[in-house]
Amino acid sequence: MESIWFNIIWLLAYFGVLICMSGYGLHRLMMVVLYLVHRRDIPQPKGQWEELPVVTVQLPMFNERYVVEGLLRKVTQLDYPKDKLEIQVLDDSTDDTCDICRQQVRFYAEQGFDIKYLHRKDRTGFKAGALEAADKTARGEFLLILDADFRPEPDLLRVVMPYFTDERIALVQTRWGHINRRHNLLTRLQSIFLDGHFALEQTVRNRSGRFFTFNGTAGVWRKSAIADSGGWQHDTITEDMDLSYRAQIRGWRFVYLNDYVTPAELPEDIDGFKTQQHRWTKGCIQVCRKMLGTILRANIPLKAKLEAFTHLTCNFSYLGLILLCVLVMPICTGFVRPTGEWGWQSPRMILVTFTLFFLATVTVCMFYVAAELIVRPRRWWMVFPLLIPLLALGVGMAVNNAKAVLEGIFSRSAVFERTPKFGESDQGKLAVEQRASGYKALKSGIVPVVELLFGLFFLAVESVSLYYGITKDPIGILNFLLMSPFLGFFYTGAGSARRIIQGMLRRRRASVAVSTNG
Repeated sequence: MESIWFNIIWLLAYFGVLICMSGYGLHRLMMVVLYLVHRRDIPQPKGQWEELPVVTVQLPMFNERYVVEGLLRKVTQLDYPKDKLEIQVLDDSTDDTCDICRQQVRFYAEQGFDIKYLHRKDRTGFKAGALEAADKTARGEFLLILDADFRPEPDLLRVVMPYFTDERIALVQTRWGHINRRHNLLTRLQSIFLDGHFALEQTVRNRSGRFFTFNGTAGVWRKSAIADSGGWQHDTITEDMDLSYRAQIRGWRFVYLNDYVTPAELPEDIDGFKTQQHRWTKGCIQVCRKMLGTILRANIPLKAKLEAFTHLTCNFSYLGLILLCVLVMPICTGFVRPTGEWGWQSPRMILVTFTLFFLATVTVCMFYVAAELIVRPRRWWMVFPLLIPLLALGVGMAVNNAKAVLEGIFSRSAVFERTPKFGESDQGKLAVEQRASGYKALKSGIVPVVELLFGLFFLAVESVSLYYGITKDPIGILNFLLMSPFLGFFYTGAGSARRIIQGMLRRRRASVAVSTNG
């Protein structure tokens, strides 16, 4: 009897988690359908400016020695009247980036640009604090914000500014491009992840009357809308998302330009990617904790509330994924299995299993294939060989991002961890790898160890499930799916471990060299 109840409780927990995660898969399918419905609803500007307004370009940065020159070169090539353009270099750096910035600012000031260098020794509020301080002195009513690794096209302001002839438009966001998409497997997978967000999610949210959020860069804000919405606040580490929801609740409208791309650099190593994902995930949970109640109580359309709820809670699925990884082990090894009319071989259980498998896995693949059809219509088919590695990486990031979720729930800390960039657009691959040694190794903590343990765990589960001959039941599908956790956790864990070892060896060689020279 105890064994029966154990089976029932375990299976209920397993299917409960799987159903919740399938809900987010269903949402991705909904995004694809809504894109097809709204694909021709391309936003158009209300009119044209009789006299162009002043625009301030804000360039927040911290220790960006390798990319600042390329950024300023591109910004000063913007096709916009010099007398209507102000450039603010918002530098919180603690390394020689300060000297490079000062030199570059002097150089472009001598060429007639209205360019200012603003350096803070106190990094209060991090990026949000830098933007908050800069807004007080910005000459322009409109603010183009660019992170240091972005490379704007010359016509960016000419394309974006006409939308602001509508006085209720607060933000125009452009789609991110990927300068180093082909650098390695990781950048290829990241580009697919981001294409799904930018080409599908952001487009659908904007065109279907739902809320979408500023992505922190490659967008232009109306300064008065920022002030009206409470300004930049730094009680979360995703100040862009926080401000976006506050502004849209206030009635300000946003425009998303899916057809206009602003190129940027992707993290090229697993630690950089983990740092970025950890920051985005933790920040999203912080905004969820701060804003979700306000959003649900606000006088806004129901579809906007539901989309905001899905957006702000989707990262909880990483906790569900970790729990699912534990729950699936005794099921796949045959220790827990339903019997009777709900046995694995019964038609109803086959239907339930297939439906949940479809919603949790197939819809994700459909989502990213659809995104590549939009972004790369002539080469979209190249996504197919990358779908299994894509799913594996998504699962492998579960430990890193679940940790971020827990920190977002229980921690009030809003420390901003930068993502190292190495100027891929300006230098070749060899130069990038040489430059990478100029940064200290990112703090990985215990996460790589846990990831490797999860990898070993699923390798053991895979071996046991094969031993039991699982292929006799429809549960064999789960046996196949175990390869994604196995590959994903080893990839993320081993990648970080490799970087840690390389850092230790570099420090050892440096120590030996100092001793020898001494």
